[in-house]
Amino acid sequence: MGPVARREWDRLVVELGKLRILTNLDRAALASYCGAYALWAEAMEQIQKYGAMVKSPSGYPQQSPYLTIANRQAEIMMRIASEFGFTPASRSRISAPKENLPTLFD
Repeated sequence: MGPVARREWDRLVVELGKLRILTNLDRAALASYCGAYALWAEAMEQIQKYGAMVKSPSGYPQQSPYLTIANRQAEIMMRIASEFGFTPASRSRISAPKENLPTLFD
């Protein structure tokens, strides 16, 4: 996991830990979210640097490949985010476990 993904991991583990909804079973899904976040952030930096439109080899304007990457990673992030309750609508459907299941903190 790269540094951007790791920072997002650390941030989310703290927030999800407060809700006590994160277990060891969630590691792969959370890692996938963090990886998508890192790719999205990198693509957004490139879009800021080069713009959303670039010139094709033939000189015509075309959508930046970074915009395609950013959009795809955002889709992945939103799909996983809804599973963890990162959006207001999905958060209203998530409840902390009633029994004492082991969490990432145990």
